[in-house]
Amino acid sequence: MSKTVARVVAAGLMSIGLGVSAQAADLKLMTGPQGGSWYPLGGAIKNIVEKNVAGTSVQILPGAGIANVKAVEAGKADFGFANSVSTVDAINGKPPFDSKAGNVCNVGTLYPQYFQVVANASAGIASPADTKGKALTTQKKGNTGEAITAHLLTAYGMSYDDMSRVSYGSYTDSVNQLKDGNADWFTLGTTVPAGAIMDLASARPITIVPIPDDGLAKMKEINPGYQRIVIPAGSYPGQDAAVPTIGYSTHIIARCDLDEQVVYDVLKNIVANVPDLASIAKAVGKADAKSMAVETGVPLHKGAMKFYKEQGAL
Repeated sequence: MSKTVARVVAAGLMSIGLGVSAQAADLKLMTGPQGGSWYPLGGAIKNIVEKNVAGTSVQILPGAGIANVKAVEAGKADFGFANSVSTVDAINGKPPFDSKAGNVCNVGTLYPQYFQVVANASAGIASPADTKGKALTTQKKGNTGEAITAHLLTAYGMSYDDMSRVSYGSYTDSVNQLKDGNADWFTLGTTVPAGAIMDLASARPITIVPIPDDGLAKMKEINPGYQRIVIPAGSYPGQDAAVPTIGYSTHIIARCDLDEQVVYDVLKNIVANVPDLASIAKAVGKADAKSMAVETGVPLHKGAMKFYKEQGAL
């Protein structure tokens, strides 16, 4: 074979190899609604991966906790942000999921999430039991915060039908409704302090409503993934005492059948660049291989397992 022919054959083989690699590494990452922390966090991960993993591109798509799990299961996305309690429901085929998810794997836990119940002080809501007959505003269907709200009402023997009014919308919509007096209480699942609650507190006196132990116990019967977490005193204006509430984790999920090396490379570079992610969501700053490998009740992806074992985290 002449040198010229050899070069042509080699170039052809290289072209085929690059084509396969580029296609395999053209990734879709489901995040959250614009205005929340997941969307810009996804953008930061996109930059990290595209900078450090040769031939890989990441497309950022807006989404929500429950919708992202469904998209990954259906193969419409490769990666996604999710909330542990929702993903566990998907694995077990519990509502709002119609069947058991068999292609959703855990990649890594990022940070704790707080389910927060806030009310206008004038509404007289001191516990979840006091919400009956009040006007509620929460997130749209498909959001984990809305699903947890339904569980909270169930735990206290109520449903949306027991509210005087229920609105489903963005954080901004909900805050405006409370400011205008068109809603009495608001639920959301996010980090502390939540910008939406800070916005509301700047305009009106508020109450951060506690979820006591009996409420937590009843919610754990619905979903064992719920945990006790406490909103520290002073997180919000006028909040002088710590407030017990429901906790869960934000984690990264991936298709179980996604290439092991792709998941390994993405995870490795996320862990190596945690400070970049913490500039978007402060709570991520405490993440490391050990904390990200924590058990969630969701099967661990083989690529993630390989990385964590190398790091001594498993």
